[in-house]
Amino acid sequence: MNIYTPILVLGALGAAFAVFSVVMATLIGPKRYNRAKLEAYECGIEPTPTPAGGGRFPIKYYLTAMLFIVFDIEIVFLYPWAVTFDALGLFGLVEMVLFVATVFVAYAYVWRRGGLEWD
Repeated sequence: MNIYTPILVLGALGAAFAVFSVVMATLIGPKRYNRAKLEAYECGIEPTPTPAGGGRFPIKYYLTAMLFIVFDIEIVFLYPWAVTFDALGLFGLVEMVLFVATVFVAYAYVWRRGGLEWD
C-alpha cells in the first residue's frame, strides 16, 4: 500500500482542486444572466425549436460515433504493445501485425461502403 500513497494523494489533490474551482466559480463568479446566455449555442447558428419528445438524430450520427469508438479502442491496444515491444519479441510483432491487419480490413470495408463520408 505504501507505493500507492503518492498516487492516492495526487488523485485527492486533483479532486479537491476540481471541487474547489467549481464551488468558488459559483460563489464569486459574475451572475449577469440574459436571454442570449441561457439559450443553447449551436456553432453560431440560431437554435431551431425541437419537438416536445426531443428530436430525432439521423442514424449516420450514431454510425459515425460507433466507428470513432472502434478505431479509438484500437489505439488503446497499441499503447501497451508499444511500451513492451522489446520484451514481446517476434511473437508480439506478429500478433500486432495480425491485429492491425484485422482492423485495416474493417476500415477498408467501412470506407468502401461509404461509412466515412459525411453528407
